[in-house]
Amino acid sequence: MIQVFPAHTRNSTDLGWLKSHKNFSFGDYFDEENVGFGVMRVCNDDDIAAGRGFGPHPHSDMEIVSIVLSGAIKHEDSLGHVAVTAANGVQRMSAGSGVIHAEYNASETEPMSLFQLWFMPEKRGMEPSFENVTYEPEAMINTLLPVVTPEGGEHVAKIHQDMSIYLSKLDAGKELIFNQGENRRIFLMVISGKLAANETVLETKDSARMQAESSVAIRGLEDTHFMLIDLP
Repeated sequence: MIQVFPAHTRNSTDLGWLKSHKNFSFGDYFDEENVGFGVMRVCNDDDIAAGRGFGPHPHSDMEIVSIVLSGAIKHEDSLGHVAVTAANGVQRMSAGSGVIHAEYNASETEPMSLFQLWFMPEKRGMEPSFENVTYEPEAMINTLLPVVTPEGGEHVAKIHQDMSIYLSKLDAGKELIFNQGENRRIFLMVISGKLAANETVLETKDSARMQAESSVAIRGLEDTHFMLIDLP
């Protein structure tokens, strides 16, 4: 089953310094029919103005992943981590038993954009941790590049959940096959371009939630940048 969520159906907020498009209930937006997908709780598509961001605030028992699309974000937390993640970078924070953190646009002159993703952890009360990785953008051309996995590795962030995040830039006319395990879910987000997933057409910032699909054929109808998340 493939359930499509067109871009225009996302909940949008414009605070001036922050333009956010939310795929799930978040903050002041609550829809009891849209509070998550499996262990996935948040997928916010955020544009943050130069020099602005989210001040210190607490989290616990949540795996938080930031996929930076342009510009750079500066992270600071109560564990002493200070890091800047730029485009082609991924930031992973495991809030575990509790952490206070702040996230700001690292530039005083340029805007930045990112996807902010939250997932339930495999268990509660873990030791908080933070990780910052980069990947080669050429490595995702016409393939599914893992950038977050349970195992982690060089250029791959380690997440405390049985799930993986892939990025891809698929040329028009090219096709990829993703074989899915039993009782798993797929969240697919088109970052830019246009593709067909098992003949279901998705355009820029459209997303799809898939269940009971043993195999997904993803075909580029245009040059397309997309994110695929495999999760329980």
